Amino acid sequence: MARCLKLLLVSTPVGPLGSGLGGGVELTVVNLLTALTQRGHQVAIAAPESSHINSHINSHINGTQLIQIPGTLQPTAQTQGRDTPATMVDNAVLANQWNYAHRVQHSYDLIVNFAYDWLPLYLTSFFDVPIAHFISMGSLSWVMDRAISQVHDKFPGTLGAYTQTQVDTFPPGLTWQLLSSAIDLSQYDYCQTPGPELVWLGRISPEKGLEDAVAAAQRTQTPLKILGKLENPAYWDNIQRTYPNAPMEYLGFVNTQQLQATVRRCQGLLMTPRWVEAFGNVAIEALACGVPVVAYRRGGPAEIIDHGKTGWLVEPDSVDGLVASIQQLATINRYHCRQQAETEYSLPALGQRFENWFETIIENR
Repeated sequence: MARCLKLLLVSTPVGPLGSGLGGGVELTVVNLLTALTQRGHQVAIAAPESSHINSHINSHINGTQLIQIPGTLQPTAQTQGRDTPATMVDNAVLANQWNYAHRVQHSYDLIVNFAYDWLPLYLTSFFDVPIAHFISMGSLSWVMDRAISQVHDKFPGTLGAYTQTQVDTFPPGLTWQLLSSAIDLSQYDYCQTPGPELVWLGRISPEKGLEDAVAAAQRTQTPLKILGKLENPAYWDNIQRTYPNAPMEYLGFVNTQQLQATVRRCQGLLMTPRWVEAFGNVAIEALACGVPVVAYRRGGPAEIIDHGKTGWLVEPDSVDGLVASIQQLATINRYHCRQQAETEYSLPALGQRFENWFETIIENR
């Protein structure tokens, strides 16, 4: 580390940290907090009211300053269409977060934005302190595409993303810093001898394609454990009506300790996204437990899974492909899965990548 940086992270405005409403970006924020504080940086985070960092699990981030910002949560971008105009809800937590950031900006070397929204991108020009924008999803709206392109032109080098697959969804000609993701490997126990169950992790929402995993479980009569935030009850009810004989069990949204205790005992994780996943943190959580992943060859998972070694990549939307891959899970060496997680997705590696990016932005500004 060249020097200690004072950093303000501005979290996603769609839900409090720890609620599950923010999806994978919540895990990224908390793990980045851990990685940066381990490297000696002073980090504060402005997050929606009722946020918590699970400090009893992530012991390295006890000294982090968590600023609770009140206000109305922002709707999720993936539930809207490409032509949806830029909107701002009344007393928006997003606006309140950035009002706060503007007031305190001179106390920090850099501000890091995790909101997938046009407002922080637009406001960048009005800040004296540089802002790094970590874009957590692929292209979903024309408004965001334009806002991202404008920031790219005015503040080159300030756009970060998970994967090449993700950035390929945006207009060509943009320069991105690819940062991947990571987890605290000490929180995930390796299991060499699994049971017969499969597991599916994620927000229960149409773009996650849970119904394909359920269909595959029903066809193979393999027990399926489902964990994640119930975001769309009507969608979940329809799955239950459509597959009444599927051997599935919904365990709710759980913390990391409970999640890994369930996942590690399963023979495989199913990932069935209908959209281009920017990354897929659940994949590396499974790998850390030694659990191979069966995923559609779409989005971030296609860059994570080593086909035939740490899981199987399947033709998108093919339940037949899922079934065939489930039947081959026993051929995967579970130790290779854990080994990939340790080699590619550790917190020290994540901290180094982000630190290098931050230093470049500060020097260029």
